[in-house]
Amino acid sequence: MYHQLYTRWAEEFDREHVLTEYPRPSMVRDSYENLNGEWEYAIRREEMLPETYDGTILVPFSPEAVLSGVEKTVYPEDVLHYRRSFVMERLEGRRALLHFGAVDQSCRIYINQKLAGVHEGGYLPFTLDITELVTEGENILQAVVRDCTDTSFHARGKQKLDRGGMFYQAQSGIWQTVWMEIVPGRYISRLKITPCFDEGTVNVRVFGSVRDDMEVRIRVLDGASVIAETTGRQDTVLRIEVPDFEAWSPKHPRLYDLKIEMGEDEVRSYFAMRKCSVGRDRNGILRFMLNNRPYFHNGVLDQGYWPEGLYTAPCDEALIYDIKMMKKLGFNMIRKHSKIEPERWYYHCDRLGMLVWQDMVNGGTPYHMKFVCVLPNFWMKSGRLIKDNKYRAFSRQDEEGRREYYRELKAMTACLYNHPCIAAWVPFNEGWGQFDAAKASALVKRLDPGRLVDEASGWFDQGGGDMYSIHNYWRKFRCRPWRDRVTALTEYGGYSWRIEGHSYCSEVYGYRKYDSMEALTNGYKRLWEREIIPAVRKGLGGTVYTQLSDIEEEVNGILTYDRKIVKLKPDTVLGLNRRLYEEFRKCTGVAEAE
Repeated sequence: MYHQLYTRWAEEFDREHVLTEYPRPSMVRDSYENLNGEWEYAIRREEMLPETYDGTILVPFSPEAVLSGVEKTVYPEDVLHYRRSFVMERLEGRRALLHFGAVDQSCRIYINQKLAGVHEGGYLPFTLDITELVTEGENILQAVVRDCTDTSFHARGKQKLDRGGMFYQAQSGIWQTVWMEIVPGRYISRLKITPCFDEGTVNVRVFGSVRDDMEVRIRVLDGASVIAETTGRQDTVLRIEVPDFEAWSPKHPRLYDLKIEMGEDEVRSYFAMRKCSVGRDRNGILRFMLNNRPYFHNGVLDQGYWPEGLYTAPCDEALIYDIKMMKKLGFNMIRKHSKIEPERWYYHCDRLGMLVWQDMVNGGTPYHMKFVCVLPNFWMKSGRLIKDNKYRAFSRQDEEGRREYYRELKAMTACLYNHPCIAAWVPFNEGWGQFDAAKASALVKRLDPGRLVDEASGWFDQGGGDMYSIHNYWRKFRCRPWRDRVTALTEYGGYSWRIEGHSYCSEVYGYRKYDSMEALTNGYKRLWEREIIPAVRKGLGGTVYTQLSDIEEEVNGILTYDRKIVKLKPDTVLGLNRRLYEEFRKCTGVAEAE
């Protein structure tokens, strides 16, 4: 029996103004039309565009989410249809671009009943140039969506049709902002921004919609003042010196603005001067480094689920709350688990100062849980001995699924590349659809050599990446430094406490159960004092506590699912984090460890 919960933002929800903030802070134009709001919807068994619809749905909430107004499950055999109208001005040589933040899982988009484009994959944004399909005045936009959830090899994260335990309610369809912009005939299509910390420069590459030799002008701003600028050609790397720069860190999240012009087009962006690497401390132990100094990555696991919106937060303020609360408790990192968020979440981490470890969303056919979870938990060494080229055992026997994984891995790194907050990529987690992890890890390093890689988080380690990654829920944690990689406890804890009135159901999933804030906090404190803090001196370089919030049966969050209660005593958590940083400072000799 499920009990619908609501965060305080849903209780104050304005259905007339739904997620109206500019959705792409890394590349901003003045032209912006938000298409969120009431759309028509229909659930059918055929893909033919319907003549009638079942009712209205509030986009961008999935039909399974209560905020959508629908509350119906879309099954693999179903086809989810959307329709709405929009008004187009006279273009006069300009282009009309239609943007979707994310649509789960595959879709076809029609403008005035003509196919505008198709997209596969439920977690990444895509853009369609609809210039040739629109007319001045009213136009009709339709979307046709299918979602296999966990019945195929596509990326699906923690979604499961038969939910329970550590897998959650499936959701479908449009779940991020839909929007439009009008751009010049030749326009800036993408930016690639790379800070070069040691050289004191930033590299900017401007991609145009048309391969040409157009001139680009780039200015670096500190507030309203231009502190550096350069000109060059599109699709070339332009290097700009940043004079007397201030380094970005969670304690000092310093951002610089960019203004970029190409022909008639102008966009605004930002960057930070920071460097993520691995190096040895004064005792010869490998550590994570931030800006060339040892830095302890002290994080929490975050699934990014909301009781009323599932994958979609009710508002921008809700995203900000989670990040600020973790900072208030003393954490400096969030591991975004099995999900890619809307870009605004990463923007808030950039500006507020929160490191991010970003998971690739897991896929593959249904998992053999006794093999990928039970066996490694009972015999930890087994995961380190098994090679991940056994495709059937790891639910990766579909060749097309393996090719799709690499396409989406490349797309994810490109999509999020410009965000300073991202410190590490996580290609695989606990063997869920894992295959050829060493190859994936090497690819990520080629695509983005300036960030860390957790090749196979938990177990089934193939010897690559920057960290020896450990998940430990059941045993006393014993740490030892590794010669070639940083030792990281990438999941631990999972202590649970179900609070009546703030829990989604009566079932309890967690790794150790408590019945009060006092008991839960004492258990957490014992864990930190006996195992986590002492391990810092022995070489522990980073931690990820499970987890930020409760989700459905999983009541092992620091926050309740409705975000109304902090389940651990905040002063105790903050105090333990400060003790950890002080221990790290003593071990490594850094002036500041936070």
